[in-house]
Amino acid sequence: MPRKKSEPVPPAHFNPHVPGIDYGVLDKLVGYGIRRAQIALNEIFIEALAPWNITPPRFSAMTIISLNRGLKLTQLAQVLGIARSGAVMLVDALEDMGYVERLDQPGDGRAWGLALTRKGQKDLVQITQAVMDQDRLAAQHLSAEEQAWLLKILLKVAHDEG
Repeated sequence: MPRKKSEPVPPAHFNPHVPGIDYGVLDKLVGYGIRRAQIALNEIFIEALAPWNITPPRFSAMTIISLNRGLKLTQLAQVLGIARSGAVMLVDALEDMGYVERLDQPGDGRAWGLALTRKGQKDLVQITQAVMDQDRLAAQHLSAEEQAWLLKILLKVAHDEG
């Protein structure tokens, strides 16, 4: 059925190879390939998590905080591989959304810990399911063995042999 003029045009999905364009050495670079895949996967993630306004960093932070009640901001920044100032902005956004709260740290008046609110805990269950669903969609063309192999290789590239 043709689209009505009043309907918005759906955004074009990322295409890592535009026909007629010579990519030269780029197609031989591991980093370039990983980045192109990340852009494509990020699109799927953002679409799936739009109802909650959750981005990959927000999901990662919520997951880490949910499993490590009282986590310090500096620890969160280290885990996520971001600057402390970036972690502050991330936590501020999650706090504004009602997902994260700051906890007083006994014995340390300068530091505080992080925890999910009840709303954060409740929504994280649905958010995690949406992430798992979109991850299955993203990997649908890979066998279980290929998925395991890819994850292992990516961890090696990241120098985290786990």
